[in-house]
Amino acid sequence: MAASAPSTVYIAAPEGDTGKSTIALGVLQMLAATTPRVGVFRPITRSATERDYILELLLEHSTADDDYESSIGVTYEQVHADPDAAISEIVMRFHEMARHCDAVLILGSDYTDVASPSELRFNARIAVNLGAPVLLVVRGAGRTSAELGQVVELCDGELKAEHARLVAVIANRCDPEQLEADAAALKVCDVPSWALPEVPLLTAPTVEELCAAIDGEIYSGDPELMQREALRVIVGSMTTEHILERLEDGIAVITPGDRADVLLALVNAHEAAGFPSLAGIIMNGGMLPDPTIARLIAGMKPKLPIISTQLGTFETAKAVSLTRGRVSLSSIRKVDTALALMEERVDAAELLRQIEVRTPGVITPQMFEYQLIERARADRKRIVLPEGDDDRILRAAGRVLQRKIADLTILGDETAVRGRAAELGVDIDAAEVLDPRTCPLRDEFAEEYARLRAHKGMTVERAREFMTDISYFGTMMVQMGVADGMVSGAAHTTAHTIRPSFEIIKTEPGVSTVSSVFLMCLADRVLVYGDCAVVPDPTSDQLADIAVSSARTATQFGIDPRIAMLSYSTGESGSGADVDKVRAATKLVQERAPKLLVEGPIQYDAAIEPTVASTKLPNSVVAGRATVFIFPDLNTGNNTYKAVQRSAGAVAIGPVLQGLRKPVNDLSRGALVADIVNTVAITAIQAQREA
Repeated sequence: MAASAPSTVYIAAPEGDTGKSTIALGVLQMLAATTPRVGVFRPITRSATERDYILELLLEHSTADDDYESSIGVTYEQVHADPDAAISEIVMRFHEMARHCDAVLILGSDYTDVASPSELRFNARIAVNLGAPVLLVVRGAGRTSAELGQVVELCDGELKAEHARLVAVIANRCDPEQLEADAAALKVCDVPSWALPEVPLLTAPTVEELCAAIDGEIYSGDPELMQREALRVIVGSMTTEHILERLEDGIAVITPGDRADVLLALVNAHEAAGFPSLAGIIMNGGMLPDPTIARLIAGMKPKLPIISTQLGTFETAKAVSLTRGRVSLSSIRKVDTALALMEERVDAAELLRQIEVRTPGVITPQMFEYQLIERARADRKRIVLPEGDDDRILRAAGRVLQRKIADLTILGDETAVRGRAAELGVDIDAAEVLDPRTCPLRDEFAEEYARLRAHKGMTVERAREFMTDISYFGTMMVQMGVADGMVSGAAHTTAHTIRPSFEIIKTEPGVSTVSSVFLMCLADRVLVYGDCAVVPDPTSDQLADIAVSSARTATQFGIDPRIAMLSYSTGESGSGADVDKVRAATKLVQERAPKLLVEGPIQYDAAIEPTVASTKLPNSVVAGRATVFIFPDLNTGNNTYKAVQRSAGAVAIGPVLQGLRKPVNDLSRGALVADIVNTVAITAIQAQREA
């Protein structure tokens, strides 16, 4: 149960096509980054039977665990039938769901039913009844700055007429050429205001959305690429050479299915170096290629989506021109773009002050992940990603670059890497792409590697061969200062990723053991578990190394280190080789780092639970309050972190390697895109410490 009434904000607009969902997504992230349980409420939904895709998107990013049904108020039909009864129902349903929340984002109606000036006033009435301040969103597209100011002034009057409290204004989809003038025009209201530029990607339909709009079906191509946005659509009715002249990245081309010359030219252009990467081909008129041409296309195995439709050229062009892209659960690139836009353009601290969001006493996984990204962005470092042939790496790279988390170098054949990224609809233009086989740095790296490994008989000739290996090349980039850190392992073993680090980077002064930790994000705190991934059966000396390194890592990520040296007994209650190892390791930690708070041997329950600690170790400053848990061996640590992850629903971030002079981190081969992004952020933060 929430201890008091939650913080609230009501996002309202006076019209359609404001991009209100983009703003809502950004505000939701700001709330989730600072408040534990953030819910979403939609007072008016489009239909009682058809699910609201915007609400589904926001619920995916909320942190209060409310389901769809509990997050909706009434339908438009109910509002039209009896407005007063509808507001009563909205108020009742809102307070029922808000009981479980620390903050609630309330998203006003979206003008898909009957758009009229009175709709804003009705939203204002709802906001007043819910006790929520209003964030006003207006559309800048198609307006002069003076007109924009007039719209905001009129809206302010509408809100005041209903006694609603306006706390901020955002003008969205503004002409980038008049952004400053638009921002100045918003000052007609004495509240914080921001102007956001029009971003064509946010309204661009995906190939899948175009396919649905023309009642089409996939003729050939990679179904995964149907999620790519079509930034423009052209009709390819002219001669082939003139069509090719007009191609751009992300364009979709409409052409009759019997135009074999155009089809073959487009498929080849998409694959050819020096030509744009297309979003798709739409074959209209219900005609399919001649069997011979079809066999030729099939033999080329194009990944480019080719769609067929029964509609004629005019009907097809009209349908696609009216199709507007949605920011939905499946549109990852749009979501990243929307979040990046809000992060860059809106002062989150100022907006949250206006909303009066209270400072929490806990840290949730979402809050911790947001803090990681913010810290990485504050001092951007260059991270090398060796596995440029992995789609997850490319998608993660696009997200990292979009949100300015780090600068990136990606290893691989540049044409292949950039071509595949374009096919996936991922923008990696800001990344450097290097091929270890042809990069001029290869000879310099080989000479340095040969010097470092001369005692092992390494020659420059052999070293050149090693430098064609992505892990060795990437590690040498870090060693030579060309990159600040490396993240690898999505498609390679842990040994392949970290062996070059042992040979080249080596351990930091005073540490002889490279180990790892997982940052375990529980519902209300973040704990450090080590070692769960590297050292199978550490000696007491290695355990001490792991403890000291883990304490440093904890401090680096804002966690006050209180170390529990885990065993199957607590204090002096047990004996045996395993307990004695932990007891000896504890003494070594106290000798090496006297200022650290450490307790051991200690059982897990006594380390984490105050009531158990008061019985087993009543005078300990660590027992019951531990934040860093050092496991006696890899078997115990690896199984424990996975048990907590799966059974307690914890988010496990890692493994984070520690003990190296410069940061290199290993990914699980089952890593998701979000895992890769978090690991890049962690590596960048480690590099900040090194710097």
